[in-house]
Amino acid sequence: MKFTISREALLRPLQLVAGVVERRHTLPILSNILMVLEDGQLKMTGTDLEVELVGALTLEEAGESGQITVPARKLLDICKSLPDQSVIEFSTDGAKAQVKAGRSRFVLATLPADDFPNVEESQADLNFTMKAEDLKSQFDQTSFAMAQQDVRYYLNGMLLEVSQGVVRTVATDGHRLAMSDSTADVACEKKQVIVPRKGVIELQRLLGESDDLISVTVGTNHIRIGAGDYLFTSKLVEGKFPDYERVVPKGGDKTLCGSRQELRQVFQRTAILSNEKYRGVRLIAEDGSLQVIANNPEQEQAEETVSVDFEGERLEIGFNVTYLLDVLNALSGEQIKMTLSNPNSSALVEDFDGGSSVYVVMPMKL
Repeated sequence: MKFTISREALLRPLQLVAGVVERRHTLPILSNILMVLEDGQLKMTGTDLEVELVGALTLEEAGESGQITVPARKLLDICKSLPDQSVIEFSTDGAKAQVKAGRSRFVLATLPADDFPNVEESQADLNFTMKAEDLKSQFDQTSFAMAQQDVRYYLNGMLLEVSQGVVRTVATDGHRLAMSDSTADVACEKKQVIVPRKGVIELQRLLGESDDLISVTVGTNHIRIGAGDYLFTSKLVEGKFPDYERVVPKGGDKTLCGSRQELRQVFQRTAILSNEKYRGVRLIAEDGSLQVIANNPEQEQAEETVSVDFEGERLEIGFNVTYLLDVLNALSGEQIKMTLSNPNSSALVEDFDGGSSVYVVMPMKL
C-alpha cells in the first residue's frame, strides 16, 4: 500500500474518523483505524463496536492499492504536528507503516486489516432524506437534556421519532425534557428508535461538515446516515423510551414572557450564590416583574428583579438554575415564553413566537 496526499486533505477526515475510536480499549485493534486504498480512493474506518464512521477521499494520484490498520491517535497527532501544506507519503512494509513528510519520518506498528471488526447491520425498515443542517440543529437543541450515566439506560441517549413528514428528537434525564421537530421527505407510520449518547455526539460533529441532504436508514438495531463522503453507523439502544407526551404540561394558566438574554444574565448572576450541589433558585412572579433569589448553606444570598410580562396570580416556584440556563442557551428567539400553573407543576418553555423546540423543566422544593 502506497500513496501521497496533502496534510490538509487528510487531516479533517482523519479527525472525524479518529474521534469515534476509544482511547482505552481491551481490544488493541479498536485503537486503530482501517485504511483501504482501492482504485485511487482511500477509505478510513474507525469504530468502538457501538459506533462506526467511514470517511472516503479521492487521491490525486492513484497510488498502490492495499489495506492496513494503524494507530488512530498517533497518526492524527503526526498529521497535526506537521507544517501547513506538507505533502505526506504513506507506505507499508510488512507489519510496519511509514509516514514521510519533508525531513520527518515516522514508523508505526500495524495490525492486519482482516482482524478489523464491522458493526453488524440489520435489515433496513425505513429510508428517507432530510437536510443535514435540520438534524444538526435538532441535536444541538435537545442533546443537553440526555442523561449521562442513568441506570435507566434508555435515557442515556436520544429518541428519534419519524412519522408523516416530521422528524422529532426528544431527550430527557427525568428532571427536564427537550423536544424539537423538523420536516423531512418521509411517509410512514410512527417509528421510534433510541440513538446512544456517543452516536449523537459524533453525529453533531459530522453534520457540522455538511450543508447537503443526508440519507437516513433505520433498521431494527442500527441507524445509518450518509453525509457527503462519510457513512455513519450506530447501534440503537434497546428499551422503551418514556411516553414523553404525557410529561408535556397542558393547561397552564400563568404565562411569563421576557427577554431571553436579559433573563439568562439574571440567572447567571444569581446562580453564583446558589447551593453548589442543588443549584436551586426561587422565582417570584407577579404583575410586571420576576424576582430571582438564590442562597446557599454559607448564608449568602443573591437577589435580582427583572421586568417581564406576567399574566396570572402571584406565583412562587423553585428551579435548578442550570436547567433554566441550558434551555435559554438552546433557544434562539429574542423573547421567551414560560407557561406555569402552580409551584408543584413543571414549566413549559419555548420561543415567544412558537418555534420548533419546546422544553419542560420540573420544579424543585426549596
